[in-house]
Amino acid sequence: MPIFFVRLLNLFRRVVLATRKLRGKSADDVAQERLLSGRAWDDFCDTLKAAGASLSFPGAPRDAFNQAEGYRYLSRLVRAGLMAFVEHADPKVPVLHRVADETVKLGADNPDNHYLTAAVSGKWDYRIRGQRNTVKYLGFGTQAGHYGEGGGMPPTGYLEASELEIDDDGRFEVTLSAKAQPGNWLPMAPDTGTLIVRQTFLDRDAEQPADLLIERIDPDGSVPPTALTAARMDAGLRATSTLVAGASLLFAKWARDFQKHSNTLPRFDQDVSNAAGGDPNIAYYHSHWALAEDEALVVETTPPHCEYWNFQLNNYWMESLDYRYHRIHTNKHLARYEHDGSVRLVVAHRDPGLPNWIETAGHGSGTMCFRWVKATSHPTPSTRVVKFGDLAALRKAT
Repeated sequence: MPIFFVRLLNLFRRVVLATRKLRGKSADDVAQERLLSGRAWDDFCDTLKAAGASLSFPGAPRDAFNQAEGYRYLSRLVRAGLMAFVEHADPKVPVLHRVADETVKLGADNPDNHYLTAAVSGKWDYRIRGQRNTVKYLGFGTQAGHYGEGGGMPPTGYLEASELEIDDDGRFEVTLSAKAQPGNWLPMAPDTGTLIVRQTFLDRDAEQPADLLIERIDPDGSVPPTALTAARMDAGLRATSTLVAGASLLFAKWARDFQKHSNTLPRFDQDVSNAAGGDPNIAYYHSHWALAEDEALVVETTPPHCEYWNFQLNNYWMESLDYRYHRIHTNKHLARYEHDGSVRLVVAHRDPGLPNWIETAGHGSGTMCFRWVKATSHPTPSTRVVKFGDLAALRKAT
């Protein structure tokens, strides 16, 4: 049995034994005892320690460079978890905030996306007020659970901008509720716990993301934030640590399996993608890549009619490479096309002198992703590994 599972199993047994000792006490009493005794913090730290074993999951690279990125990845997940489950965890007063951004990455995060999330609850109704602005794609989704709970993040509702009623000034309102509502309605379910907003740029430098504000619809008026309690702190630490453990294990398993078809781009299972929190309007092509210093990966396809497409490189842990300083992706707007409407992308360690160069940013291998958004068809991009010197023939033909 892998060490990751042994550690988590031992931790689970310890929690079960501790819970049995506290039977008959209220949840608040249990949480207070866990915090006052230090048990809540100990379990938080122990789960994080167990999560470190995902870096030695079968197939994971064990060199110092990739391991350093792996530990940074875990630290980023901790930061994201604390932000979501401690700082902004109260669904009575939801706050739209960025969890995945330029320095917190997971699950092949899209370099063209501006992600926002907020804690919500299917018990209550909410209103989003917004100004559409100019970002190309805007989608709202509600989800249940999180990666630390073993069931992924299954969707409970979805609404995108093309379905919105928007006034002449670009303003709109969306109601979030478990009960159907007239107008712009984003469905929830009793177990809904998260709102996620995806805003996708064709050109990040030229487009303006939507301005959005969320509030709970309260018949008794506005509700102030609930004071921090032992129960909320205990739950926040637990959710954060299990998120780190669950997400790192999930994507370590995915990355291992992608190596079976390295340097190709087969379509990813849509049901698995949706269950993990993927956008249901997107067809994903996830895989692994590996190139020697004298090799390049050529990706070719003829894009179908679609709202958006992109291709990106990630490290092994499925974090997008640093798009602030390197050209590690391209999309429908940024790419240069051939005369016949096809597109050729070249992944290489150094500039090949060809259009659509995708930089490896100091990596020799990793994962990669191709997306079609609302496409009329879903062609599989062709790939081939060539010697870097052989790219000269493509330069002559271009």
